[in-house]
Amino acid sequence: MITWSGRILAFLGALHLAVGTLLSSRYIGEWLSFQLWFDGTDVTELRPAVGAFWLGPGSFGLPLLLIGLLVEWMDRRDIVPPAFLALALLAWIGVGAVILEPAPWLVAGVAAVLLLVGTRRSAAAPGAVSVPRAG
Repeated sequence: MITWSGRILAFLGALHLAVGTLLSSRYIGEWLSFQLWFDGTDVTELRPAVGAFWLGPGSFGLPLLLIGLLVEWMDRRDIVPPAFLALALLAWIGVGAVILEPAPWLVAGVAAVLLLVGTRRSAAAPGAVSVPRAG
């Protein structure tokens, strides 16, 4: 379960990053010439190049990809990811699903539920290493 969760999260992150960057690629010249820097306009009125940046390379795609790869890496080493990671993902997915549709929130939600169930089952399994508590 944990492996599939990591794979799904990594796939969604990579897909979002690739498609978002591809769709916004016409603005790459503006990005690389520092035209996204604050220009004195109201921050709530984004120029198309700024919005395109936040759709692609500035999106949550890369962190989601890294979370998925980290979850899979931990699972391959028999390290149980902390349950708070799955709970935080579920909270983020829930808020996102309420605010923005259509989006693949259901697929991300399945991955987060798989992660949560997998962490609960693995924490009780003999031989699994849990993330140590601080303090």
